[in-house]
Amino acid sequence: MATYLDGSASEHLEVALAAAREAADISRHYYAGNFTVSTKADLTPVTQADVECEQAIRSRILRHFPSHGFYGEETGRTHGDAEYLWLVDPIDGTKGFVRQYPFFSTQIALMHTGEIILGVSSGTMMDELAWAEKGQGAWLNGQRLSISDIDDPRKAAVSVGNLKSLADSDGWSSLGRIVQQADRIRGYGDFYHYHLLAAGKIEAVIESDVNILDIAALSIIVGEAGGRFTDLNGNGLTLDTRSVLAANPTLHAKYLAHLSGYVA
Repeated sequence: MATYLDGSASEHLEVALAAAREAADISRHYYAGNFTVSTKADLTPVTQADVECEQAIRSRILRHFPSHGFYGEETGRTHGDAEYLWLVDPIDGTKGFVRQYPFFSTQIALMHTGEIILGVSSGTMMDELAWAEKGQGAWLNGQRLSISDIDDPRKAAVSVGNLKSLADSDGWSSLGRIVQQADRIRGYGDFYHYHLLAAGKIEAVIESDVNILDIAALSIIVGEAGGRFTDLNGNGLTLDTRSVLAANPTLHAKYLAHLSGYVA
């Protein structure tokens, strides 16, 4: 059970955590490789594990909250005009899952009238379960998270995602200026670099070619840990967001000055 310093825990959070744990049992079962893989219209893979995880998450959430909307990677969007909308990627990192990389995750977020108010990020094979609710802080395996206070770009560790799409953009040279300044550049990828960021172990994440289902839960986890999470032009998240700049507020402002006008 997830509890905060005052001993409270919302029903929304408890249901999301239970759904994430149920999905983790399913994905672990299939992780050894005994599953079928098909290709979606966008040429990305989908497995039995993706479908079954989403079915389990959807069933649990809508059983508890039948009036809520649901937007899933595999089943699409229903009740899109509902006050509450759940955003779910049952296996974020399917390509890695297929090749038995441990960096896949289950992402579950709740949006209320356009604002993300809850997020659960389950790094199944790495035993990392992170969550956050608006105003309640961010947590990883029961420990409160806090972002790094390093504000000098020369001392910062920066993780970059989806380099292929970043390179094929008008902002490649802008990113180069950030890379030149940084103390360390890595590409931890998928959910993992956001967990590291929220825990204060790296200072920034820069990423393109994402969708809202990949990052909704992670955005509130980083935000509740003290970070700032926008797209590469400094805009807040919407259902159409395609890129990320996440860091502590000081570094975010410095990096945004380099990336202003970025076109991905």
